[in-house]
Amino acid sequence: MATEATEASAKLKSPDFRPVPSPPDFHPEIVVSAHDGLRFWQFMIAGSIAGSVEHMAMFPVDTVKTHMQALGSCPIKSVGVRQALRSILKTEGPAGFYRGIGAMGLGAGPAHAVYFTVYEDCKKFFSGGDPNNSVAHAASGVCATVASDAVFTPMDMVKQRLQLSNSPYKGVLDCVTRVLRDEGFKAFYASYRTTVLMNAPFTAVHFATYEAAKRGLLEVSPDIVNNEQWIVHATAGAAAGASAAFVTTPLDVVKTQLQCQGVCGCDRFKSGSIEDVVRTILKKDGYRGLMRGWVPRMLFHAPAAAICWSTYEAIKSLFQELNGSSDEMT
Repeated sequence: MATEATEASAKLKSPDFRPVPSPPDFHPEIVVSAHDGLRFWQFMIAGSIAGSVEHMAMFPVDTVKTHMQALGSCPIKSVGVRQALRSILKTEGPAGFYRGIGAMGLGAGPAHAVYFTVYEDCKKFFSGGDPNNSVAHAASGVCATVASDAVFTPMDMVKQRLQLSNSPYKGVLDCVTRVLRDEGFKAFYASYRTTVLMNAPFTAVHFATYEAAKRGLLEVSPDIVNNEQWIVHATAGAAAGASAAFVTTPLDVVKTQLQCQGVCGCDRFKSGSIEDVVRTILKKDGYRGLMRGWVPRMLFHAPAAAICWSTYEAIKSLFQELNGSSDEMT
């Protein structure tokens, strides 16, 4: 025994001896994503709040746009914004601007939670760590919209039907029940293909423009303090929203036609194809009909994107600070 103790003592004193370090404590509850230092659920919450704030704030403008795009014998057939405003006020009063806001509230939160979470995950995957990769930003936006539109399209259809003047529906539940009974479940997704075809280029332009504009603004003012960065996010978001909205207005007109068909005298399409809708619009209004509502659409998306991105980035910053404080405490 004495010999073994002497050998052990000699090994401890040897300069070649290196003790094996104890494994660090593992706390699964404090593991965060390597991307922006946020957890998965934090992206979802930030996106959900940002999307809800954006759509609720801009809902009256969206109502004007929906009225302008709905053809047929609906009360509003004028292209002008002022005429649309006067007609809504005359028909239903100020409350008419908020018809369907309940459906928007039910759809916007979950859809934007999916939207931003998928975008952040895809951006991390596609960019390969390169923050200047515009193609990765555009591709991530397309993936995000395909996923989020699957969540949002049914409530968007309900929202647009409720927005129409003299809508036959009493509310969200009444609309959902009657559509299921009279038209079947597929009616909720009648415009899904068009919505994706519209939102894919929209989000590609939107995210690529946003990331590029944000990067450019931060390079111009690199010394901007953290509490003033919301100005950068808002400005970049407004530029992205306006440009993407203008480019995709024709497809938005087609989407509105498909979602409002058969309501308030609006045309019902036999095939439900994009080509059928486009032919009908061109026959009635010519090519200008495809740009119907582009002014309120831009007026909606520019401030909406500014509100959404500044809110989203602010909540992300808040979570990053909370995660940093949590890591320091541990």
